Amino acid sequence: MDPRTARVERNTLETQIKISLNLDGTGKARFVTGVPFLDHMLDQIARHGLIDIEVDAQGDLEIDAHHTVEDIGITLGQAFAQAVGDKKGIVRYGHAYVPLDEALSRVAIDLSGRPGLFYEVKFPRAMIGRFDVDLFREFFQGFVNHAGVTLHIDNLKGVNAHHIAETIFKALGRALRMAVAHDPRMAGIMPSTKGSL
Repeated sequence: MDPRTARVERNTLETQIKISLNLDGTGKARFVTGVPFLDHMLDQIARHGLIDIEVDAQGDLEIDAHHTVEDIGITLGQAFAQAVGDKKGIVRYGHAYVPLDEALSRVAIDLSGRPGLFYEVKFPRAMIGRFDVDLFREFFQGFVNHAGVTLHIDNLKGVNAHHIAETIFKALGRALRMAVAHDPRMAGIMPSTKGSL
């Protein structure tokens, strides 16, 4: 089996981003983004998805974190699409329910080739530390648009904003881990009646 890895760079007037990804990793992670709470959330994807991720990002944080967070989502989506390859032999679908104390979230993903984000999350406050929770949607929208996936994110309960965010990212990691897994019964077979994804 070929290694499912990718290295992607994205350079704009607002951000400069480099991402390395290994879908068959062990959850190793390194983040230098200037947005500490996003680093903490990306670490959840890596650890719970068993995906090795490295992100180096410089952005116009003197304005705010919007461009940096959105462009990391875009670049991560590009890297994911590159690493997953032609999708033959994979499970394709993934889902997870993840609790953290009072919070519970559900994530379901389809590596369909069709970008779609369905995001039902209401945070009890606008900021987690210095992180604006509105930026989570921007991150996920950038990811799905460039990964070519359908992603449903539902927070089912929770009162602590940090817990809610963490359950979402942990569940995304576990859903990705399920979706990219190889099924030996599907070796060389496209998981679609269309014959392509």
